[in-house]
This record gives sequence, C-alpha cells and structure tokens, in this order.
Amino acid sequence: MILLPAIDLMSGEVVRLRQGKANQKTVYSSDPVAFARQWEAEGGDYLHIVDLDAAFTGELRNLECVRAICEAVRIPVELGGGMRSEAAIRRAIRAGVSRVVIGTRAAESLAFVRGMALGFGSERIAVGIDAKDGLVAVKGWTEATGMVALDLARRAEDAGAGTIIYTDIATDGMLQGPNFAETERVLAAVRCQLIASGGVSSAEDVRQLAEMPGLYGCIIGKALYDGKLRLAELR
Repeated sequence: MILLPAIDLMSGEVVRLRQGKANQKTVYSSDPVAFARQWEAEGGDYLHIVDLDAAFTGELRNLECVRAICEAVRIPVELGGGMRSEAAIRRAIRAGVSRVVIGTRAAESLAFVRGMALGFGSERIAVGIDAKDGLVAVKGWTEATGMVALDLARRAEDAGAGTIIYTDIATDGMLQGPNFAETERVLAAVRCQLIASGGVSSAEDVRQLAEMPGLYGCIIGKALYDGKLRLAELR
C-alpha cells in the first residue's frame, strides 16, 4: 500500500479543514513547496494535492503553486479540485501533474469521465468519491446528491477511471480513525486502484488499512501536520 501525504491549498497556503468546512480552517504554512519536499524526504510515495479554492468555485487558483511543487519533487503528484473540464485537466497535466482527481463532474456526468479516460489514459484519471453516510457530496462537500457512493464507484470504474479515491467526510480531519467498514465495502465493489482517505490518526490506522487485501493507497493529512504521525516511522 502506498502512502500519499496530502497538501490542501487555499490562497497559496497549506491548510486543513475539519470535515471540509471552509470556516473551520487551520493554516499550516505559506510555503507549500517546503512541505512537498519534506513529505518526499520522509518517504511519501505520491503527493495528493487539493486546490480547495477550485473545489468550491470551479476555478483553478493555485496552479502555479502546483507547478512549483511538481518541479521541486521527484515523486508523482495527483491534483483534485476544479477538475470539471477538459481544459482544466489539460492545464493540470501540463503543470506536471501525473493524475487528476475528478469529483463533482464525475457525479454529474460519467460520459465526461469516459471521455477523459479515453483522451488522457485511465492511469491519469481518478474519480474522487466524497461520501457521508454512504451518499455522495459534491462542490467542496457543500451539496448532497442522494447518490449512493458504491454505485458511483462501480460506474466510474466502468467508465474508465483507473483509480477511485474514497473519502469519508464524517471522519476527515477529525483524527478519530477511518471508516474501515465503508472502505472495505467500496474495495469489494471495484477492481481498479482504490485509495482510502479521511480520519487516519495513528500508525495502527495505517496498519489496518494496509491489511485490507488489494487496497492501493492511503491518504494522510492532518495527522502529519499535527505531528501525530511521521512518514519515516510508518516506512
């Protein structure tokens, strides 16, 4: 299982939100590149970057930060937030991103996912499924869809997504442990790469996730920034 340290960007700063709420923001740094280099040096396999401004507005506002990060590290980078058009995806890839994460647009149009997978390759296309109580939320988690997360995961895979990133909103940023049961349900439902996200707070959490047969990766965010976990120790 690979480890994906998270870098959430808002107005060029590294931040973390509690349960995706913009009014519950903690600012950690105004130097995203420094954190990118740190996570690479400590053993991160892949950087998971989210442009939170783009997630809320649909407009890429931190692309120069993303470009600087891609130029500063050797490990691959994936980018989520605002990936709602072919032009946005193309800009991200030209900035050096190895994989993009389609969230809101995937819930609206699986035909879009299929087109992007055909155009850019399945290995470059991930679908981010953000769910609470098993139902999908979109637009920076501000809108509930009523769509069942498991159904979207299966349909996204059928549309050509090479990776699914499953985030449990209720646990994200809370440091109370992942939703293991729901992660296992999604893992059993798809054959493509699955990345678990949300709630990781201890080495034991990571160990439990690593023991799930076939789980591709685990995103770690707040626990790293608060010093509760060190990538080097996990390695």
